[in-house]
Amino acid sequence: MSSTDIEPAESRRPARYHAKREAILAAAALAINEQSAKGLTLADVGRRVGLTTTSVTYYFKKKEDLAAACFSRTLDKLLEILDQALEEPTPQLRVRRYLSLHMARLARIQAGQEAPFAVLSDLRAMEDPLRGQLLAGWRTVFRRTRSLWGSPATRVHADLYGARAHLLLEKTFWLPVWLDRYDAHEFDRLEARMMQLLTHGVAAEGQSWAPELIPLVQIQDDETVNRDAFLRVATRLMNEVGYRGASVERISAELKVTKGSFYHHMDAKDDLITACYDRSFNIMTTAQRLSDTVAGNHWRRLSSVLASILNLQLANGEGLLRTTALTSVPAHEFALMLERSHRIAQSYAGMISDGVAEGSMRPVDPFIASQGLVALQNAAFDMRSWASTMPRERAVALYASSLAFGMFDDRVLEAL
Repeated sequence: MSSTDIEPAESRRPARYHAKREAILAAAALAINEQSAKGLTLADVGRRVGLTTTSVTYYFKKKEDLAAACFSRTLDKLLEILDQALEEPTPQLRVRRYLSLHMARLARIQAGQEAPFAVLSDLRAMEDPLRGQLLAGWRTVFRRTRSLWGSPATRVHADLYGARAHLLLEKTFWLPVWLDRYDAHEFDRLEARMMQLLTHGVAAEGQSWAPELIPLVQIQDDETVNRDAFLRVATRLMNEVGYRGASVERISAELKVTKGSFYHHMDAKDDLITACYDRSFNIMTTAQRLSDTVAGNHWRRLSSVLASILNLQLANGEGLLRTTALTSVPAHEFALMLERSHRIAQSYAGMISDGVAEGSMRPVDPFIASQGLVALQNAAFDMRSWASTMPRERAVALYASSLAFGMFDDRVLEAL
């Protein structure tokens, strides 16, 4: 499915029709970004563009059709950017072009000249057949992104290029979270610093990938269903189908308990996402705090934190709550959680600054590097299927290598 696949009769409609349809799509994308696709309503979109609900249904019969059209539009735009990037002759120039096109788009959005994309976090929560069509579109985007590095020579190169593609996409999806701290006239400088990070990574010349895993959680082997068990299952389901898709019934069914058991541990479902975020944030801050116990330089400490969190994220049955679920929380809770995420990034920035001063890390921009690290650990949950095809240690090393050594350095393969 593609928003460009317009039926002949549709293409003959007047320009006014297409202009209003574009306005509806832009308003719907904003609504999805604010409150998720599940929270989207035709009435809300109508209010945003000055139309009645009935008038909106003239363009989109159901809210599911409108959400799917928004997601399809995002996928189409990503393919357009990737096709332009693929015109360049080398992987490094292709990634540079890809990043430059995204930064230019975000500058236009900040100037009010272009509407934002609809974020794709709720794509998996759509119902079939729309879900299947959209996921097929996403796989096309992923394969096109992976092709920025050319044809892989071996299976391990294919795995590495897949990790790089996923992380590059996630880094660009994460940009709007922190880029609003800067004015558009600074974007060229930020782009250059991001490209430096993508090219060379954080680790200084001569540093290797030899992390020490930090114990973060204790997984119970018995069948006792405690509060943490609810949080682990709820975290996984919200990552997979969104907050609104992770119903109390579905969570309870996964644990083979009654809804009453759920409410024994939680006063209300609205408390669930806050509890899941608290658990996830606590795990991340624990890893940062315990890094002081790791022997070696600051790079080894940072890489140990990263490896430990990725080891958790890539495991079946575990994981941290993705920040994409933030679209489902009330505005005041959203602000508090986002601020806590920024504090975690700030802690990473401090670790990176120490490493730069010591010489174990490159002289990168600590803030940009820390946001890249947050994006990396946040997105890793979606790579569990990819990771299941190889030893966990290899998956962690391959996925982390983009931040450690850059997206064009294959030295991580020497250690595998």
